[in-house]
Amino acid sequence: MSTAPVAARPHLLPWFIASVVGVGALAYFSIVTGVADLDLSDPGQVWELLRISRGPRTAALILAGSSLAVAGMIMQMLARNRFVEPSTAGTTDFATLGLLLITLFAPATPQIGKMVAGAVMALLGTALFLLLLKSLRVRGVLVVPLMGLMLGGIVSSIVTFIAYQEQLSQSLSAWTSADLSGVIEGRYELLWLMVVVLAVTVIMADRFTVAGLGEDFTTNLGMDPRRVMFVGLSVVAVTTSIVVVTVGSIPFLGLIVPNLVSLFIGDHLRRAIPWVAVLGAGLLLACDTAGRIINFPYEIPLGVMMGVIGSLLFLVLLLKRSRRVG
Repeated sequence: MSTAPVAARPHLLPWFIASVVGVGALAYFSIVTGVADLDLSDPGQVWELLRISRGPRTAALILAGSSLAVAGMIMQMLARNRFVEPSTAGTTDFATLGLLLITLFAPATPQIGKMVAGAVMALLGTALFLLLLKSLRVRGVLVVPLMGLMLGGIVSSIVTFIAYQEQLSQSLSAWTSADLSGVIEGRYELLWLMVVVLAVTVIMADRFTVAGLGEDFTTNLGMDPRRVMFVGLSVVAVTTSIVVVTVGSIPFLGLIVPNLVSLFIGDHLRRAIPWVAVLGAGLLLACDTAGRIINFPYEIPLGVMMGVIGSLLFLVLLLKRSRRVG
């Protein structure tokens, strides 16, 4: 399988450039869309609005969209299933449980500490999911995500019960439903850690691809499958935790984008990463901007928009896969 980067594949390069330009256009519309108008005659007002609100919101959309889409692709590689991603494997629910526990026992913990707690629980939850996956005798295309949804549902029920008992329902709502109306300067900077996470993903891309072929194949190539698996799960856990603690849970993004990219790029992780990152950012920007326009001057939360659009695209993928199997 060819490992040439996007720039070395002439027939794909124009499409990739067009995608980047499209994301840039969506970022522009995200910046200029809102209740407050940008008064170009008052540069000070424009700068303050961009610095405090519009800029952080657009940056958060790009960082969260690209990183979460790449995390979903890594999960699909490690689980060897196209319909697995943080929201269908219980990872998001375990991250929420970690945030709830740290809020209960150490409410004064700074945001970085909450991220660590969420990442640890997300890592443990994802490891549990893969452990349960190994015990399955029948690993059908739909059985794996169904098991993940059931696991996540159990954890979500426990989290909801504890939050209700401890009067933390409002905090739980902020974690479980992405809403960027509160993303301002000082409340999104943790997302810049995603640049480091994406860099680790690029460095480990070939190893993740090999790990997706099975433990025996990975071992025969002289790699430690457990180490590769741990790094991959850590990337997914940290990504999920940071996104949940800053903007909230975003469903289906890590499932839809990698599946769409695989249709014309294939399964090689290194080759697909730029496409997945760009399209993930573009999809979030489009959904968030549409949510602000449809019911202007009010806005539909990003989690609701992604839930509707993502579930429709998920259904299309399921129908396409069932026809292929049939």
